[in-house]
Amino acid sequence: MRKLLKSVKLVELCLVLALIVAAYSGSVMAQGAGSKKDQKTSAHSHMNMEKDNGKEQPKAYKGVIDLKAVDKNKDGKVYQDQMDWNVLSDKPGTCPLCKMTLEEVSLKQAKDNLKKNGFKVK
Repeated sequence: MRKLLKSVKLVELCLVLALIVAAYSGSVMAQGAGSKKDQKTSAHSHMNMEKDNGKEQPKAYKGVIDLKAVDKNKDGKVYQDQMDWNVLSDKPGTCPLCKMTLEEVSLKQAKDNLKKNGFKVK
């Protein structure tokens, strides 16, 4: 009788564990949902300079970053995100990745921030 009870409890335990694993797997799969087209479109919009009503938006730069090219008005300052360091603009704005307000910094400070965070600067 005891062996039968142990066997039943073991089966119940296995079923409960299987349900927990299935529920967890389902939630993980749901979080990763989204078509490849949506993901591609989203990434594309984050990595390119966008225009919103004729107003240039900040850009997430890749590769070697040319800060002098970002500083279009040649005032020695740019706007830089303090979380996504490679998001830069010559005008005030918000980061397209994290939505934080860009902070005005000197070209030297922007260069130091980029280098300190693993980006290459021209």
